[in-house]
Amino acid sequence: MGYPENPILVLVDVTPAGDAAGSTAALIGAASSVGSPVALVPGGSQSAVDAAAAAGASVVLTAAVDDTALVVPLVDALQAAFEKVSPDAVLISNSITGRDVAGRLAVRTRNAVSVDAIGVSRDDEGIVAHHSVYGGAYLVDSAPTYGAPIITVRQGAVDTRAEAVASPTVEELSVTGSGAPAATAGPIEAVEVASSRPDLRGAARVVSGGRGLGSKDQFALVEQLADALGAAVGASRAAVDAGYIPYAHQVGQTGVSVSPQLYIALGISGAIQHRAGMQTAKTIVAINKDGEAPIFEIADFGIVGDVFAVVPQLIEALEARGK
Repeated sequence: MGYPENPILVLVDVTPAGDAAGSTAALIGAASSVGSPVALVPGGSQSAVDAAAAAGASVVLTAAVDDTALVVPLVDALQAAFEKVSPDAVLISNSITGRDVAGRLAVRTRNAVSVDAIGVSRDDEGIVAHHSVYGGAYLVDSAPTYGAPIITVRQGAVDTRAEAVASPTVEELSVTGSGAPAATAGPIEAVEVASSRPDLRGAARVVSGGRGLGSKDQFALVEQLADALGAAVGASRAAVDAGYIPYAHQVGQTGVSVSPQLYIALGISGAIQHRAGMQTAKTIVAINKDGEAPIFEIADFGIVGDVFAVVPQLIEALEARGK
């Protein structure tokens, strides 16, 4: 079949249940800003195919993958799609698996990798990736001297959205396994915890707490504000090290990088390690009793005050307005 002009190949993350991950709309939206999105859906579940079309992919490729082996089957499928489509670029979510897939595909195809991009654009020579580096101190661009760049995109950093496609062209790929060594996943005991909060990495709103909360019990204030806003819960390294909340919630250079529409920092001083993971947020609100805290240097709105006096009033106002 023929593919659209200026194709951008997008790897859709698929959950164990067969649904497209929340990163799908942003990846396809980013692709639409520089070309024509062509989505690859590993496994080919109908719900994931529908999600890719709803996000703006006019062509959706599907491929069977061995879900007992890790990463390698995904790379095999993506390489088959790459060779068939000959894209101008490949966009992949900047997840743990995504970075692994990107690196392996780059080696196989002898193309360049741009990691943790916060945006993409096109110039006269091809696709350019944009990055926030050195703790957000600089914004830089990267582009290969030849070939199609393989770009991992930071979740939540891109808010471009494409128009939905009512009747996408769906094609099943024939994939020949590479035979490359692959780790396998053995039986696991799943522990499910019901939560109405969004996933931290791709959340549109994040409320984070720091050492200033004082204790694990008092950190509940962060969760209360997050619930009032429908936000994810984050934390500084100091709060995690103090045992207020598990490491999975750590935002920063050694934790999760987030780029939400709204980031609220409660009792966080704003050390460079933390700022590296959140200062690309669109709007930053800081509440801290120390008026000299570095977090105020990057905050769009700042309140110098006691979080235990300010935040309950904020929650009360939100609840009164019905969010």
